[in-house]
Amino acid sequence: MANSITINGKSFPIDVDENMPLLWFLRDHLAFTGTKFGCGSGLCGACTVHVDGVAQRACITPIGSLANKQITTIEGLSANGDHPLQKAWLENKVPQCGYCQAGQIMNAASLLNSNKRPTDNDIEIAMQGNICRCGTYQRIKKAIRQAADDLAKEV
Repeated sequence: MANSITINGKSFPIDVDENMPLLWFLRDHLAFTGTKFGCGSGLCGACTVHVDGVAQRACITPIGSLANKQITTIEGLSANGDHPLQKAWLENKVPQCGYCQAGQIMNAASLLNSNKRPTDNDIEIAMQGNICRCGTYQRIKKAIRQAADDLAKEV
């Protein structure tokens, strides 16, 4: 197992059991509380982070499997909370209770990393593993389309 892990561009020592889920390392050892606990089984998406730019469920990812990987949490998505997805989320009034939103945004960011111009069908397929108990799915889709448009203008 590696002696350290890179999260949001910074190295942190690993001094826990290698089987500890990344979620608990983030929350309990580093106080990165943006990544939420939902189901504990990787089914709801509340704990979504990026591992080497790809969405992954932190609740089922053992810390020992992350040697030489780059982990990004919602806290590391943008320095000032101004990622195009974060701005589109607010402009489209996506959050209601807000609990799932960090995971939703991280999953959407992974989608936009791999597909700059997703269709509605692409969005629906990519986001189907993230549950929103408030049912803001149409606003989520609209925000993702807006962020994709905004990102296309930046290029």
